[in-house]
Amino acid sequence: MEFKSLKNIETSFRQIRFFGIIFIVLCAGVTGYSIFSAYRFAEKQRQKIYVLDKGKSLILALSQDLSQNRPVEAREHIKRFHELFFTLSPDKDAIESNINRAMFLADKTVYTYYKDLIEKGYFNRVISGNINQTLQVDSVVVDFKDYPYSASTYAKQVIIRESNITQRSLVTRCNLINSVRSDNNPHGFTMENFKVLENKDIQTVKR
Repeated sequence: MEFKSLKNIETSFRQIRFFGIIFIVLCAGVTGYSIFSAYRFAEKQRQKIYVLDKGKSLILALSQDLSQNRPVEAREHIKRFHELFFTLSPDKDAIESNINRAMFLADKTVYTYYKDLIEKGYFNRVISGNINQTLQVDSVVVDFKDYPYSASTYAKQVIIRESNITQRSLVTRCNLINSVRSDNNPHGFTMENFKVLENKDIQTVKR
């Protein structure tokens, strides 16, 4: 009878120890999950910026990783350059203003191309012929696998003369390098080794 009683006590002790271990494991799991959830919540809160609007209200702004938006900025940088450089009107001051703004986005290869156009009398013909030239960028393809980044631009030029309207295909290529952001270069890129691969007439329509 005494042996049976001791056996029951030992079994009860084992059961208590088993449930105790399970309880400790569960407590550790709950504690670990709570710590992980708190850390994740803190990380999300660090991505939020609260802006005071004239001392009256708080505006929530979400911050993003810079690298997530870099491809969009690269395409916009190249698009902006082409719009400035290839959009022309028969006004010398307007042409020089656009070209000067475009020069902040690229290196000396663009300046060399610009000087070559001047020597050929291209801008003088635009002014004397009362020609308006607009540009529509169809697509910009940037390869971010290797640095500096290789970029190709496909666009259409519309050249409006008094007698006709000409549509021209424009294909360019360049390399992109990271640079310092500024008011004149808000996206922080510089175009290098700029080349015009194709610039030919597609169709001409008489007015």
